[in-house]
Amino acid sequence: MAYWLFKTEPSAWSWEQQKKKGTKGEAWSGVRNYQAANNMKAMQKGDLGFFYHSVEEKRIVGIVEVSGLYRLDPTDEKGKFGLVEVKAVCDLPSPVTLAAIKAEARLAEMVLVKNSRLSVQPVTPAEWQIISTMGGLT
Repeated sequence: MAYWLFKTEPSAWSWEQQKKKGTKGEAWSGVRNYQAANNMKAMQKGDLGFFYHSVEEKRIVGIVEVSGLYRLDPTDEKGKFGLVEVKAVCDLPSPVTLAAIKAEARLAEMVLVKNSRLSVQPVTPAEWQIISTMGGLT
């Protein structure tokens, strides 16, 4: 299993909206960055991801599961980019802020710290465990 982080502006697509989709999930569409698209191409069903509210909140608020593999994104008129399907798994009992992540020395090499603009990014198993603990899951 691999781990990921999905960034979204809560005014565009929020954790509450994601949860309302239930087990059906929702297409993670609109990604127009080649590196993020390559990350989605590498995803497998069952991979887990942190759901990150960007802009003003800058915090991880929940966990999603990849429920559908990479396919073309119908919102991309040029047909160059794709999407994956994700479904909500659970809330993070204590949301983890970007400031808290940056303050944790063991997370200094995390993509979120090094390249915070990337909308879909990998998370190492060690980073996943640290943040899950920070968020009250373990």
